This record gives sequence, structure tokens and C-alpha cells, in this order.
Amino acid sequence: MNFASDNTAGVCPEILAAMAAVNDGRVPSYGGDPVTDRLTLRMREVFETDVTVFPVATGTAANALALATVVRPYGAVICTDEAHIATDECGAPEFYMGGAKLVTVPSSTGRLTAMQVEAAMARAVDGGIHHVLPEAVSITQATEWGTVYDVDQIAAIGQACRRRGLHLHMDGARFANALVQLGCTPAEMTWQAGVDVLSFGATKNGALAAEAVVFFNAAHAAGFDRRRKRAGQLWSKMRFLSAQLEAFLEGDLWLRNARHANAKAHALAVGLARVPGVRLVQDVQANEVFAAMPEELIEALLAEGAVFYRWIEVPGESHPVIRLVTSFATTGAEVERFTQLAKHLAAAFAA
Repeated sequence: MNFASDNTAGVCPEILAAMAAVNDGRVPSYGGDPVTDRLTLRMREVFETDVTVFPVATGTAANALALATVVRPYGAVICTDEAHIATDECGAPEFYMGGAKLVTVPSSTGRLTAMQVEAAMARAVDGGIHHVLPEAVSITQATEWGTVYDVDQIAAIGQACRRRGLHLHMDGARFANALVQLGCTPAEMTWQAGVDVLSFGATKNGALAAEAVVFFNAAHAAGFDRRRKRAGQLWSKMRFLSAQLEAFLEGDLWLRNARHANAKAHALAVGLARVPGVRLVQDVQANEVFAAMPEELIEALLAEGAVFYRWIEVPGESHPVIRLVTSFATTGAEVERFTQLAKHLAAAFAA
């Protein structure tokens, strides 16, 4: 019953096998290998356009380096106050941007709106030379609250960015989970909706350590290759990084993994919604469940071996909120055991 994070799961067998398969022989280093070449071609098929792709090892590196490439040191990035780049990356985006500022706006669902982008930009312009001028917007898909931007919402933000001359960055650590929820194409959820650069996540969805920064306009990628090198993200044996991403995309493994994780999250949500005293605080649209429940129930679940995180305080909630995350490796038995245990414990406390 480990629902702490999709990072707690291991590596899916297909990706491990792909890494073993490229272990034989000698190939050029630093990305000059045929696996990395094939990955770029595959990414172009997936996104239905001519993309520029840079594999990196972590989501923090992907986000920080992507933003540093499109934002100058005296600029800023508009994002929500719960965005991963603002709360969980130890200042890496600001560091790699050379001091550029994150301008955060509140959101109860994790989603940013086009109106908030316009308002934040207007305030910056009105502030004159004394205020940083935003040069990019960053959205997370799926969000830190497990919610998903629909294509129209992304397009509205994209249009606001075009009006204001801003780049649109998407943190896609759980990109596949959002994609299968919407049932759209990768192209529709990114460049066709106005996204300029994507942090394409794979680690949370079955890879060992593999992300990719995807630029939808090659001109925006200028200098990224050296930024990646300076950041220590240019693997000498790049084929082992590219092989993970190639296997991830092969036969739609990434989509199957995401569908499985989402389905288990929805099953968790259905089960918990039937437990007296438990309330879901967000719509379950990807592979995360946020539930408010009495403290005594939380402590009892932990004592029985369940693993999960307590979350931030939610205004208006009388009980603490926990986060439960499912993955490609989550089993139906785990979900059933947890939900039945919660129901049994809640009944015992009520007796």
C-alpha cells in the first residue's frame, strides 16, 4: 500500500530490456549514437512536427534548462504558487536562469488561467523599469493537484502568451497521464495549442532516469546544447538515456502505463468516496488522489503500513489532507486493501 509517489515504483521491464540491448558494442558518445538519432525521429512522429529533442536525466534539469533558454536573467516566469518549479526544485530554475524571477499566482486547482497571465503581465508593465518583465509562462500538465488542463484552456493561455510576446513552457512530468485522460494527441496538447517548449517526463511513468526537453521551434533551442553540458546533463553514454525514451514510446508503452496508473487512481477515489468522514478535495483526473480525512484515520492507516504524504493545509477543510499517487506498478489488490482498510477503520472509530 505504498502510494507516496509514482517515483517509488521500479523500472518497467521493457525499459530495462532496452538498456540491456544497447549495452553491446561501441558507439559514438555524447549523443552521436544511432539510438539518440532514432529517438529524435520517433519524437517527430509522436508530435507530428519537426521537434528538437534533448534528453536529460531529471525533471528539475529539464524545467530549469528549458526556462533558462527562453528567459533572460532580468526576466520572469509566470506560474502558479503550487508549481513544482516554485516549490520543489530548490531554486534550480532561478539559478540556471541567472537570477530571473518566478512570479506566482494562486490557484485552488493547480491550473493557471489566461486571465491570470494577462493580469500578471499588466501589473509588470504598469510597474515600469522597477519590476521584472515576464518572458515566459510555465504550466504543469498534469498539475500538482492531479488536475488536467483541457486543450481549450492551454490554447487560451497560448493565445495570451502570443499577445504578450511570452514563451509557453509545459512541465510534463506526468504528460502521459494528462494525455490519456484527455484522449487527444500530443500535438493537440502542445504546439497546436501554443506550447513552445515541453519538459517531457518519463521517470514517473516507468523509466529509470529519463526526461527530454522538446522544442517546437528550433530557433528557441539556441544555446541549449551548451547549457545542458554546463549543467552536467550531457551524458557521455547517451545511448542509455535515449534507449529508455525510445522504449518508453515503443508500442505506446508510455500510454499503457499511464492508463493503468490513472485507472488505479480512479479506483482509489471511488473506494475512498464511500468511506464515512473522507472527502475528495480535487477532481481525480490523472494518477493522484487528494483526500481530507480525520487525523485518527490517517494515523491508523499509517500504523497498518500504508505509505502516503500529508499535504498542505486546504482552506475550509476541517481535516488534514493526504496525497495518494498510483503508478504503472500499482496493483488492484493494493487499492482494494487500502480502501477496505480505510472503510473498516472508519467504521470502528464511529462505533
